[in-house]
Amino acid sequence: MNFVPYNAEIAKREPVRYRLVPMTAELVDQVAEIEKMNFSRPWTRDMLLEELDNMLSSYICALGENGVVLGYAGLTVVAGEGYINNIAVRQEYRKQGVASALLEVFTRFAEAQGLEFLTLELRVSNEAAKRLYLKHGFAQVGRRKGYYDDPKEDAILMTRTFGDEGREQH
Repeated sequence: MNFVPYNAEIAKREPVRYRLVPMTAELVDQVAEIEKMNFSRPWTRDMLLEELDNMLSSYICALGENGVVLGYAGLTVVAGEGYINNIAVRQEYRKQGVASALLEVFTRFAEAQGLEFLTLELRVSNEAAKRLYLKHGFAQVGRRKGYYDDPKEDAILMTRTFGDEGREQH
């Protein structure tokens, strides 16, 4: 697959059309670019490539019709518990349901597989992400002091729990 450079005019078109696909080696460069745009300590290309061989992890991408990765999400499952590593969307494609669709894949997976919970950390200042997770049934369950660098900031720990046979607990 050829990399299609970002085009601001493409981002303005509505509605944005994309399909959710597994992250492949061909998409890693674009995912690494999104990492750099969104995080002060981004995962490197090599780290992302290693995740392709990690049997405990799954990464999915929202791939636009133009071949551009609009956003991606990563999940690691250990002992019946799900840890969302990252969800990130190119700024130009935010507020169009991309992050919500990516997160929905993981919540449906957690229910279907009978995971105990999904959990993640996010910056205290990231109100948009906090709203997204609350909308999807996550609750704030803790705080990690000084968790993030560049700038130094606390993390909010958010978790969504699931009951037996994937039924959500309230």
